[in-house]
Amino acid sequence: MGELLGTIAALREHCPWMGALTHESLVEYLLEEAFEVAETIEAGTSGGTAGEQHFDAELLGELGDVLLQVVLHARLAEERGAFKFDDVARGLSAKMVRRNPHVFRPDGSLQDSFPATVDEIVQKWDAVKRAERPQRTDPFEGIPLALPALARAQKSIDRAARAGVDLPAGAPIPETEEELGGLLLAVVRSAHASGFDAERALRGAVRDYQQHNPRQHQQS
Repeated sequence: MGELLGTIAALREHCPWMGALTHESLVEYLLEEAFEVAETIEAGTSGGTAGEQHFDAELLGELGDVLLQVVLHARLAEERGAFKFDDVARGLSAKMVRRNPHVFRPDGSLQDSFPATVDEIVQKWDAVKRAERPQRTDPFEGIPLALPALARAQKSIDRAARAGVDLPAGAPIPETEEELGGLLLAVVRSAHASGFDAERALRGAVRDYQQHNPRQHQQS
């Protein structure tokens, strides 16, 4: 990490293109690199050992590209005198210890025993988040507006289920994820044929759902 941080610092000083970067101009690259990691993972492996080696090489490179975005933002902040990469790492480590009391004691040492179920872990995680920000009573607060509509819908429903908020009406679900994908594609095709923007329509439905549900529940 020290070598990488030194390389980026030198580039910021001596490369005109790198030196002109801002937090704002980096946003598109951060999103692009995150999607490329997702695409690499979802593509998976094929072809036995050779396929696994190719997947690992691709994933290694894509994760490096995401890390570059984190390092660049931290460097920009350091140049402003705000914080350094070390502060990001320390803050993240402390957050993981604080939000996972089922694994760590407050001093960072391991607990003597650990919960057996995911439900227990989620409950502890949610309790810590509520304690950190008691002023947040809206379960949907913090969901990025920039998320694609489908991801925003799924995140909203997950938050609602965990917070005890009424869920929207459901529909018959196909038996496999592949069939579900085909159904979603068919809905988009029908929307296109009718002159509707499926992304905008779902974004509006999610917005209406969030606005017309009780806000008194604690955020998960």
